[in-house]
Amino acid sequence: MLKKIMITAAASVALCGIAGAQEIKVGLILPYSGVGAELAQPIDRGVELYLKTHADELKPYTVKLIKRDYKDASGATAKIVVQELLTQDNVDAIAGWVYSPNAIATAPLITAGKKLAVLMNAGTAHITNMSPYYVRTSFSMWHAGHALGEAAAKQLGAKTAVIGYTDFPPGKDSLAAFKLGFEKNGGKVIDEIPMGGANAVPDFTPFFQRAKDKKPDVFFVFVPGGDHSTAVVRTYNALGMKEAGVKLIGPGDITQDTKLQPMGKNADGLITMHHYNADLDNPQNKKFVEDWKKAYGPDSTPDFMAVGGYDGMAAIAAAIKATGGKLDGDKAVAALKGWKFESPRGPIQIDPETRDIIMNEYLSQASFQNGRVVQKNIGKIDSVKDACKANKIGPCGK
Repeated sequence: MLKKIMITAAASVALCGIAGAQEIKVGLILPYSGVGAELAQPIDRGVELYLKTHADELKPYTVKLIKRDYKDASGATAKIVVQELLTQDNVDAIAGWVYSPNAIATAPLITAGKKLAVLMNAGTAHITNMSPYYVRTSFSMWHAGHALGEAAAKQLGAKTAVIGYTDFPPGKDSLAAFKLGFEKNGGKVIDEIPMGGANAVPDFTPFFQRAKDKKPDVFFVFVPGGDHSTAVVRTYNALGMKEAGVKLIGPGDITQDTKLQPMGKNADGLITMHHYNADLDNPQNKKFVEDWKKAYGPDSTPDFMAVGGYDGMAAIAAAIKATGGKLDGDKAVAALKGWKFESPRGPIQIDPETRDIIMNEYLSQASFQNGRVVQKNIGKIDSVKDACKANKIGPCGK
């Protein structure tokens, strides 16, 4: 028997008071311990919040969340955890995945298990090609990266760029995405800088100094959120890069809502492209933020990872209803192809061809006002598909 890794109290979420209601078991795999724990928390909370606020919609079913910790991005622990969920816990579906290497490592197990698997964060573009049971409700790095490459050239007027990226699959995707979008619109990438891995926050100083010395118009940075983001903004300001005329831009990971307010004035002027921030002005997001603060405290804030979990649970709920609670893997995936939902991020859809998400991308500028950092939308691209698959680049074309 495989050794148990860690079981956070298997959360049973009662969605109705009907005796004998059918129970659906969903395995939720996240890095509940280690450096990724702060990234796991908003996804976990997003899942729980959806179940709490949409209880009536799932009657007469109940959902039991079986939570497992895979600790890091190595892939080895994630494979053990997924194997346990499939063979010992007999789950009906699996969800989660913060780090892409874990989703990549577990793809063969997901395929063999023939269970619906919902990616709530992992952003390497080709992951959905690795198993026919993967459905993504988060994002591909190509959604924001490619769109920002185009916007940097067209809207920001940049001619040159340096790219800094965390050196693991999503970082390499982000590099390729921005470069393609930027250079096909007349820009030139003059340097590409790998900046350490995802498991620990590096000293960004030598990487940022190298970028500053190149004197680009923009410095595009991808890091996996969390403390990496805080260190990015701190280093950018410490080296006086803004004063030197180098504009810091990136996907919304560098202005993650849970890290934004402590950045204070250092965040002023940062430009990002992403599918969500807590300041989005739509009815669904206002309700989402209100519900979040009621559930987790007035000082808590949802971020893009929270929305990935929330929308992922909404997708699983839709599949439960569509299959009459049977949640057969093939039928569940088929039910989600073309699925539409009014998310806090705006309207979303699962691309029936790729099982990836289609969503709006928002160009935002951070502004420090009255002691608070707000993100102002200065542009929007509707219904963005994963550009890696659309352009059939590398493993995305397989």
